[in-house]
Amino acid sequence: MLDNLQIIYKSVKNISIKVKPTLEVVLTVPTNTTQEKIDQILKKRHDWILAQLNYFKKFQQPAKELVSGESFAYLGRNYRLKVSTATNESIKLIGGYLHVNLSDKSDHNKKLQLIETWYKQKAEDYFKKVIAKYTKIVKQEVAKISIRKMKTRWGSCNPKKSYINLNLDLIKKHVFAIEYVIFHELVHLIHYNHDQKFYHYLATHMPDWKIRKLKLETN
Repeated sequence: MLDNLQIIYKSVKNISIKVKPTLEVVLTVPTNTTQEKIDQILKKRHDWILAQLNYFKKFQQPAKELVSGESFAYLGRNYRLKVSTATNESIKLIGGYLHVNLSDKSDHNKKLQLIETWYKQKAEDYFKKVIAKYTKIVKQEVAKISIRKMKTRWGSCNPKKSYINLNLDLIKKHVFAIEYVIFHELVHLIHYNHDQKFYHYLATHMPDWKIRKLKLETN
């Protein structure tokens, strides 16, 4: 039996299966469906369900305790957290350490706020530079850039409004992977769908995009 399996009996004609980013598997079936039929469906779709679960698990991260020694990624490198007591709050990279200074080292919420604010600022600065670099290629203006936590995507594009959405956690990835995601979304300003024209344009201007994509998935 799958963990987090939810079976919903409804007045529907067809059986449907949905795997959520929360790792919940929702099976919606007609009210008169037998357990035998449910077992058959789950067995038939077993490999697909596991593939979906494994995909979403890549985005699941254990909660940080925010204590000295923990590892934090930035631009493809890992840095050790070093929490120190100080009158003035600050956070910065020095050598191989991410130094967080605050008055109360035990204040988890304040540490979390400082680190998330730092990541957001770094992401805004770096992503804007990459976007400026690749908008020269696509020759399209970006009306709005939104950076936020995203459960299942590294980025998305609204070509009609010229909006680009980027996952905040992307700033933790290698620079090659960041450039791939941003350029991928910018290409959608020209080619809306993942069709042959889209991939031809992508390969023409970023011949190593497959290597970059692999780095995104494995780094």
